[in-house]
Amino acid sequence: MNALIKVCLFAFTFLLPVRAERGRDIIGEVSVTLIHACDQDQVEGLSKFKLLDDVTKQRLMKDPRLKFAHYRVLGEDRKPLYRSYENWAKPMANTDDIMVRFEAQARPSKELTRLDLELWVSHKKILKTGAALTQDSPMYVLGPEWRQGRMILIISLSPYEKPLPDTSP
Repeated sequence: MNALIKVCLFAFTFLLPVRAERGRDIIGEVSVTLIHACDQDQVEGLSKFKLLDDVTKQRLMKDPRLKFAHYRVLGEDRKPLYRSYENWAKPMANTDDIMVRFEAQARPSKELTRLDLELWVSHKKILKTGAALTQDSPMYVLGPEWRQGRMILIISLSPYEKPLPDTSP
């Protein structure tokens, strides 16, 4: 009986942590880009941000809901996508006013990855959705009004190719 208890304790002590960390397997990388879109020439405080590249600008202008005269990139964040853990992207550096929470819904296939996505603005969840992303098709989210314009989030998925630093808390 004593030997059985020792074997069980050994298995519990050494095998459980290995099993628990399998959810930390990195299965991809999620990139979140935050864009400010507006029709006015000048918006106070935004002139320091760079303009959006022409290819992405043309893609956004194809959709009437995303069509604006000016686009500025407010920030970008790239985070690893874990097999069974959530992660947070903060596309605006030095602030957590705008955050995106994402988590894999199921094991990804080569063609498709399903994610649970949440958009948080000023510590309030304003959007919760499920998304099916492919590597070549980013998701465009028209966000709330902000500074005489609108926020647009571009969420894209890329495959895991090299070890990413673990930045989760």
